[in-house]
Amino acid sequence: MEHSLQHCEPLDSRQFLLAVKRLADSLSYGTDRSPFLGQGLEYVQSRRYEPGDPVKSIDWRVTARTGKPHVKQFETPKQMPVWLVVDTSASMALASHPPGKYGLALQVAGGIALACLDRVSPVGLLGAGGRDIVVKPSLSRDVLLQWLHALRTYRFDEPTTLGQRLLSLEPSLTQRSMLIVLSDFHDPDALAALKLVGARHDCICLVFRDPAEDQITGAGLFRGREVESGREILTHGRKLLSTTASLTESLKKASLDHFVIHPGTPFLGRLRHFLRARGGASRRNRQ
Repeated sequence: MEHSLQHCEPLDSRQFLLAVKRLADSLSYGTDRSPFLGQGLEYVQSRRYEPGDPVKSIDWRVTARTGKPHVKQFETPKQMPVWLVVDTSASMALASHPPGKYGLALQVAGGIALACLDRVSPVGLLGAGGRDIVVKPSLSRDVLLQWLHALRTYRFDEPTTLGQRLLSLEPSLTQRSMLIVLSDFHDPDALAALKLVGARHDCICLVFRDPAEDQITGAGLFRGREVESGREILTHGRKLLSTTASLTESLKKASLDHFVIHPGTPFLGRLRHFLRARGGASRRNRQ
């Protein structure tokens, strides 16, 4: 009985894989599936034509203005590693709407990962809970899916280590990377760690919040035990949890891009728009 209380599998293997593939297809819909191949996307300058240059690269405007053939030069974007930081702590197990925060976060992580691999961006995985989960970025779909499947089983007594794991990861990032954090952000150390990491890398915060979390903050006194630490607490409902509004305000003040996902509420279209807009801004910032 104890084992069944401590472990749970939010989706069976087949359902999980189908959900991940649907998410990946939705996030990839209408976009160039291979932007990191060929000449790249960013125009740099035009130069004089040289024998052997492809005709399709001729800059006809500059050629017409100067009377001499010129070709366009493009900057090929580097393959920026993507790290998916998945919160596996006990608070993510809250589920008033199936599949709950944890199950949905895992699906979204898988969908984003497959979409990144379609764009030839290596993907790594970092767990932010009690389990030691570090998968270095690679282009292997098999390795990624193997770890995502393993994460389908979670614990109800796992502590949060989001801030700690972010700080331990940062020194190992030898090149500019993108970190996509999927969490409910109940770790009080997470915001400071994100601000530090965000100074050198691109950070995106996907915030998973159950509607029940905002409802409980208006209640009276609570006596209970924190699921992630086992510590006995006596507190007021207003101090028990930060509301979604206060959390997003803190992320905004820290200049951290964020997107809130509520289980049971449609979000795919808005998430796709957010990631596209965020990606365009990142490319402009790197120029």
